[in-house]
Amino acid sequence: MTTHIDLAIIVAKTAILLLGGSITYYALRAYGRTGDPSLRALGLGFGIVTVGALVGGVSHQIIGASLTVGIAIDSLLTAVGFGVIVYSLYVE
Repeated sequence: MTTHIDLAIIVAKTAILLLGGSITYYALRAYGRTGDPSLRALGLGFGIVTVGALVGGVSHQIIGASLTVGIAIDSLLTAVGFGVIVYSLYVE
């Protein structure tokens, strides 16, 4: 049975997937046009954040892992993705 919390998680993760996927797509498309390595790193960083949200949600909703495990996966990949995004701001 899907609770209100589960439904809220599904809606939020879907929004993150759509919006994060869009940012990733446009950053990598811009990299393809310009060849600027910072745009490649930016796209990679947002891609990692987006995949983290997806994997965290899937682990909880589909695989049946605890909510704590899903949050841990999401948080770890979000931290890594943000690290790559920060790196992208310093790449020349």
